[in-house]
Amino acid sequence: MSLDNWSGAYWFTQAVEVPVYLCFARSLNLKKRAVYAFGASTITHPFLWFCLPWTSSPYLPLLIVAETFAVVLEAWWGRGWKIPRPWTASLIANATSACLGFAVRHAFQA
Repeated sequence: MSLDNWSGAYWFTQAVEVPVYLCFARSLNLKKRAVYAFGASTITHPFLWFCLPWTSSPYLPLLIVAETFAVVLEAWWGRGWKIPRPWTASLIANATSACLGFAVRHAFQA
């Protein structure tokens, strides 16, 4: 799986973030937990990948904007599902996927 294409990056994000979101959604039945958990980054990932000017803008400021957008929108998503601590869930999920993504890129694609 390559993190240099959308599909690889999307499924990597799902593999990391879904378990985090599932842990925070224990109050929901299994089907609702799955929709919530998969839906969170499904809402944000395509927009961030395809709509932001990654090749023509400074990387670090754009990364900060992208991760902030993801945390805010995914917390809002969790709030709509009445998830306990949606901000915490979103922050942990996104920080984990960002850090692991950097680690994988550094270890295997350098």
